[in-house]
Amino acid sequence: MSICLEISEKLQKGRSKDVSALVTQALEEGVSPQTILSEGLIAGMSIVGEKFQRNEVFVPEVLVAARAMNAGLAILRPLMASAGIKPLGKAVICTVAGDMHDIGKNLVKMMIEGQGIECIDLGVDVTPEAVVAAVIEHGAQIVCLSALLTTTMSGQKDVVDALVAAGIRDQVKVMVGGAPVNQQYADEIGADCYTLDAASAAQAAKAFFEGN
Repeated sequence: MSICLEISEKLQKGRSKDVSALVTQALEEGVSPQTILSEGLIAGMSIVGEKFQRNEVFVPEVLVAARAMNAGLAILRPLMASAGIKPLGKAVICTVAGDMHDIGKNLVKMMIEGQGIECIDLGVDVTPEAVVAAVIEHGAQIVCLSALLTTTMSGQKDVVDALVAAGIRDQVKVMVGGAPVNQQYADEIGADCYTLDAASAAQAAKAFFEGN
């Protein structure tokens, strides 16, 4: 078994210490950080995402797998930065103003990071102005907006309107999700994408960057 495949399998089982040790071992054996990232960490997290979509694993398993991925990333990030290796792209993610729910947002963030995309997490109860400022500051290409309440759904539209007002709406793809949100609502507010679950969101984000 290749060491990258071993990293992928340990990640899927949520074995953070094993992933860290194997990533270090792979580097010592001369495997490039990019190869470890794509063939080990991202490959493993993609499998977790596919299993999550098929209801073969559930939120707790995704969370521990993501923790293992982050353990590996902590070792790779400094090396990749010094080597000039850039992420696939950047996404700003948050739960909109008035909404304090974060489990769905956190799942989406982990799944998107699992595709090699850098996530700027603004947290919960985030104003449209804060989203616009983050997009400009980080040069993000995607905005992911979560709303878990019917009373806060309008916050997603407020962000779209704020992006338009700031003159940067055409520079970003807006993705929306959350329990009360559906495709019809996404179309009504001018969002680019609606997905039903975190794994689908990650696939859609990756597709945006790959131009699919």
